[in-house]
Amino acid sequence: MVSGKAIEAGSGPIRYGMVGGGQGAFIGGVHRIAARIDGDYDLVAGAFSSDPARARASGKELGVADDRNYGSFADMAKAEAKRPDGIEVVSIVTPNNVHWPAARAFLEAGIHVICDKPLTSNLADAKKLAALVRESGRLFVLTHNYTAYPMIRQAREMVASGKLGDIRMVQAEYPQDWLTELAEKSGSKQAEWRTDPERSGAGGATGDIGTHAYNLARFVSGLELDALAADLSAFGEGRRVDDNAHVMLRFKARGASAPARGMIWASQVAPGNENGLKLRVYGTRGGLEWKQEDPNYLWYTPFGQPKQLLTRGGAGSMPVAARLTRVPPGHPEGYLEGFANIYAEAARAIRALRVKGGKIPRDVVFPTVDDGVEGVAFVEACVRSSNRNAAWTSL
Repeated sequence: MVSGKAIEAGSGPIRYGMVGGGQGAFIGGVHRIAARIDGDYDLVAGAFSSDPARARASGKELGVADDRNYGSFADMAKAEAKRPDGIEVVSIVTPNNVHWPAARAFLEAGIHVICDKPLTSNLADAKKLAALVRESGRLFVLTHNYTAYPMIRQAREMVASGKLGDIRMVQAEYPQDWLTELAEKSGSKQAEWRTDPERSGAGGATGDIGTHAYNLARFVSGLELDALAADLSAFGEGRRVDDNAHVMLRFKARGASAPARGMIWASQVAPGNENGLKLRVYGTRGGLEWKQEDPNYLWYTPFGQPKQLLTRGGAGSMPVAARLTRVPPGHPEGYLEGFANIYAEAARAIRALRVKGGKIPRDVVFPTVDDGVEGVAFVEACVRSSNRNAAWTSL
């Protein structure tokens, strides 16, 4: 039986803790900024490293009280569950292999979870985590932050409302160049764990950035995958996980329309690319194109008409995009705000659930544990397909 401490009603800041994200980590700082932007959360506890001494040193730097600055996530989950002022939600920002045991500890303690992607390092753990989320009744939010960009929400609404007609093709790519050389051999902490299959899982680029491309393609198109054919490469000498992936997609048929096709390219060895996430969607009535490095603009081309540039907060911007827009048109907005939008959506859901019988508002949208399971299934299907000479493989 899952325990669950009573959480008071009201609209005050949400007490949260963090697992991982201590000294030398990148993504933890991003999550902390995102949680602060709207004033929805107070960071009151943490286990910021797998090394107890580094964990406590990190917590001290962040101003966490000594009695809530823990040496392990297991100790943190047990102690916080017993406190009348214990955390309501935990943010997990560790290497992939820690996601499942950490999430399990807090869900069993009755605490909501916000977790970085991919969900876990393997599909077996992902499925166990999904089952525990359903059993616990707690909230689980996966931070695929690109789904919370205003113009991505607009693209999704345009597809769903039929502006593109029946979808025929979906193309997503995410090239980087930071692993062109063997960064894992030169002391890069981020490269070390991301290229270690024991910590990252079987996929390298497929898990780290390919899951973003796949998630975005599914989120915007609404299509369900039937099968994929993947050609994975490890160009880095001695590298044990892929650093480049070419994946063909076949989607399931919807209605009388022919099944759509898709392609994904994910690479961390493409010189000249920093974070080149791009999405294209084409249907019988038009097409869309969006680039993460220029995220405030969405190109829309109705068939037979000139291309239209739709801007965040400008002419043509829809309510679903306006709800997540934070600054006036023309001012840069993107990566941090995308994370902040995920945290803001989670805050609305958590506050709704503070009240017994409370229901999450219908317009709250965030990636769930089920999206995470599908992401890990995508990675493992890519590996299986590539091992069979790019044979067509189902999830």
